[in-house]
Amino acid sequence: MNLVQSLQNQQLKDKVPEMNPGDTVRVHSRIVEGDRERVQVFQGTIIRLRRGGVNANFTVRRIASDGIGVERTFLLHSPRVEKVEIVRRAHTRRAQLYYLRGRTGKAARLKGRREEQAQATAPAQE
Repeated sequence: MNLVQSLQNQQLKDKVPEMNPGDTVRVHSRIVEGDRERVQVFQGTIIRLRRGGVNANFTVRRIASDGIGVERTFLLHSPRVEKVEIVRRAHTRRAQLYYLRGRTGKAARLKGRREEQAQATAPAQE
């Protein structure tokens, strides 16, 4: 392994949730304002997810006040991203959900994904 790859591996975060396009996430990011620092929460739907080691990023879209769409791209392994919480999972058939930009209201909804509960449905052995 060369020097660049070893430096990139040091930057990778240990705990990264399993995310997919369509999932609703809550991203806690650090914002610096002058000499003060605070954590701001951005909640929305993942419309794009680019994997690729230390350069992995994802774009989150939410509808702000007055129906205006706001998109924000986060670097997954950035020190500015505190944590990413998965609020809701959705089933999609596309890798990029750019078509959500043209939809509003109920048309922009995504189907929920059922979580596999193998332990709950398996019969108990006695």
